Order: sequence, then C-alpha cells, then structure tokens
Amino acid sequence: MNNSLEKYARLFPVGVALFFMIVMLTGCATVGPDYVVPDISSPAAWHSQLKNGIVGDEMEPGALARWWTTLGDPVLSGLIDRAVAGNLDVRKARARVCAARARRGLSKTDMFPTLEASGSIKKSRNNEQERKLYSTGFDAGWELDLFGGTRRSVEAAEAALQASGEDLRNVLVSLTAEVALNYVEFRMYQAQLATTGENLKLQQETYELTRWRYEAGLDDELAFQQARYNMESTRSEIPALRSSLEESKNRIAVLLGKQPGILHKELETKASIPVIPPEIAVGIPADILRRRPDVRKAERELAAQTARIGAATADLYPKFRLAGSIGLESGTSSDLFKTASKFWSIGPSISWNIFDAGAIHRNIEVQSALQEQYLNAYKAAVLNALEEVENALVAYAEEQNRRNSLNEAVQAAKRAVELSRIKYQSGMIDFARLLDAQRSLLSYQNQLVRSDGSVASNLIRLYKVLGGGWEASLAEKENKLRNQGMGNEGKT
Repeated sequence: MNNSLEKYARLFPVGVALFFMIVMLTGCATVGPDYVVPDISSPAAWHSQLKNGIVGDEMEPGALARWWTTLGDPVLSGLIDRAVAGNLDVRKARARVCAARARRGLSKTDMFPTLEASGSIKKSRNNEQERKLYSTGFDAGWELDLFGGTRRSVEAAEAALQASGEDLRNVLVSLTAEVALNYVEFRMYQAQLATTGENLKLQQETYELTRWRYEAGLDDELAFQQARYNMESTRSEIPALRSSLEESKNRIAVLLGKQPGILHKELETKASIPVIPPEIAVGIPADILRRRPDVRKAERELAAQTARIGAATADLYPKFRLAGSIGLESGTSSDLFKTASKFWSIGPSISWNIFDAGAIHRNIEVQSALQEQYLNAYKAAVLNALEEVENALVAYAEEQNRRNSLNEAVQAAKRAVELSRIKYQSGMIDFARLLDAQRSLLSYQNQLVRSDGSVASNLIRLYKVLGGGWEASLAEKENKLRNQGMGNEGKT
C-alpha cells in the first residue's frame, strides 16, 4: 500500500509538469476574429460652399472644446458650467460608466484562481450507532484560459467600457448645446417682447391720433376702429411671448439639475442675443469622424461585439481546470488538529461539451449577426455625422444672408412708417396705408429678431455636430473632483 502511494507521489509532479507544458504550448491561442477598425472612407472636403465666416482651416482644439466662450456671453458660460456639474442625464451617464468599469473588473476575475474556505460538523445515525464528522479546509480552483474565451470576454468588457465613456461625452455635447439653444431662445423672447412693446407704444400713439381726429370730425370711424384692432392685436402677442419666456427659463433650470423657477431672479436682467464670432474653422470631414462621440461609441460597440464572437467560439473547445483542496477531517473535535486528520488532493481535469444539439454553433451565429448589425450601425453613424455637418454648414451660412435682407427690410419699414405718419397727418393718404406700414414694421422686426436667434442657434448646432464641448467639460469635472478629494459624487 505504501509502495503504491509512493509511486503515485512520484508520478504526480510529472503529470502536473506535463499538464503545464500543454498550457504553455496552447496558451497563446485565442479563437474568434481579431478586431480591425473598418476602413470607411470620408470625403476630402465638404460639399457645401464655405462662406459667411466659415473656413476650412484646422479646428483649434481649445476653441472647440469651449465653443460657448466664442459667443462672448459670461452668463451663458456660467450656466453651461453649472449644467455640466449638476445635470441629471450627465450623472446617469457617469453611473453607466461606473457600471461598465465594474463589469470589466468582474470579467477579469475569471482569469485568476479561486480559493474557498469551508468548515462543517456532520452527525449521522445508523443501527443505533451515532457518528460525528468534523472537517475544515480550503478548496482552490483555476480554469485555464487555453483558447482565449475569458480574454475575449475581457476584451469585450473593455470595449464596452470605452463605449460608455463615449456615451458620456455624447451626453455632454448634447447638454452644452441644449443649454445654449434654450438660452438663445430665452434672449430671443426677451428681444421680441421689447420689440412688441415698442410697436405697441407707437400704435397707441396712432390710436390716440385717430381717436382725436374722429372726435374732431376729421376722420371717419373706420380709421379709428382699424387703429384700435391693430393696437389690440399687437397687445395680444405679449402673453404668448411671456409664457414662452417662462418656459425657456424653467427649461434651463431643469437642464442645470435645479427646480423650475430658481433662475428667474438671476435672469431678470435683459441682455441681447449672443453675437456670433467673425470666423469659425470646421476642418475636414475626417476630423469630425475622429472626434464625434457618437461615431466613436458606435465603433467601440462594434469592437465589443466582435470580441463576443470569440467568447462564444471558445465554448467549442475543451475546458481545462486545475483543482486542489487541503484540510482537516476527524470523527472527534479533539483529534481534528492532529497530524493524522490532515488530507489534501490536487489534480487537473478536463471537460468537453461533445453534444448540445447545435446550441454553441447557434450562439456563434447569433453573435456574428449582432456584429453585422453593429457594423451597419457604425456606418450609419458615419453617414449621419457627415449629413448633419453638411446641413448645419448650409443653414448657418444661408440664415446670415436672410438676416442681412431682413435688416434692410426693417430699415425701409421704419422709414415707411415715418413717411406714412407724416402724410396721414397732412391728409395726403388714408389711414389704411399707415396701418399697413405699421404692420409691416412689426412683422419685419419680429422676423429679424427670430433670424438673429436662428443665426446664433445654427452656430450652436454647428458646434454640436462638429463634436465640440466634451473635452473641456470632462477635464474641468476631473479637476474639480481632485480638488474635492474625490467625494461620493466623484466616485460616481
């Protein structure tokens, strides 16, 4: 008996050495496709004509990172900084990044051995005889990743973490643009209220003039009633503008993660619509595809899915596991820690799923089909990015042309109102022509205000589709967290 144990004891190290030799020879094998970034060509230049301040120069990283500072509005800059710090969508995106980071760490644990401690007391009875068994020990196991299934899972988790990071950047790009768009809208409503108020004052003076002429018998009632409904029609626009003004302020507050109404006092001071910079560099299409977070996210999702094919393919191959245990076992508690109670075991094992009715192959097909979906999603993201930039370039340039024409129309309408008023008071024209001139002035002034807002909004949308705003936001957040000593919010 002892000779047999000694024989097996001598053979055991040889078997373990042979086993690890196999591991070393096959350890570099990683099944499944290796990921390669798809070669998707982009045009060398933009199709749209670059004009009205748009140039094809290389984008300056600092200016694009904090593009809102080019609008020269400190109130807007302050609102955006606060939104980045307090917006709930940003916090959700950061939580998703934390979850993805934890999943990556979880997938890496499969690459290491496991160790479990156990202890038990068992009591049994047979034929009036009672027995007790005391045991304690450690169990260790390690599944060797010979064919790279675990490594592919880690690779997929790493790419998924990177995709969640790009999703956070995309949220920041959308948030900064959304705050700016709502701020421009707010200032536009302020300007429209001011314009409408000025026109109402002018029309009230005209109303008083026609009333005086009517009462003096110099004009008929028709002119008096026309002046009256023109004045009241203008007055009726004010409540809707005030309502829209309140909505825009409430929307900005919610974007900052605050309750509606909290910004009302802060935004009481009137200011003009932000002024656009004289020049904006947009670079070339390839620059946009490299920096747009949504395109980068789609590419990382494709990489993650490609790795999942390898993880599924690894199930076709055998699994090798090295297991061992060591402990103490005795029928009495007093003898448990004696030398005779010691036991141990160690040895490799292999398992291989040789029949599963095609389940593994079907799973590989599923993962491959999903990869095709992610590839098409990546291509679609590229095309969508190019389309959005082309449209934004045209909209920004053409709205400036429209604003210039409207500005000329407003100047002409103001002069027409002055002349019409003089001629009406002199009796050279009837009131209808003065009424028409006043209506035209109000219409053109409102259109000009809206066009000013549209030019600024289209510039903001252009910055958004260029992928601007996320670098500075993330850097400032990280610096703030470092200064705060990485508190609970920083951990998120």
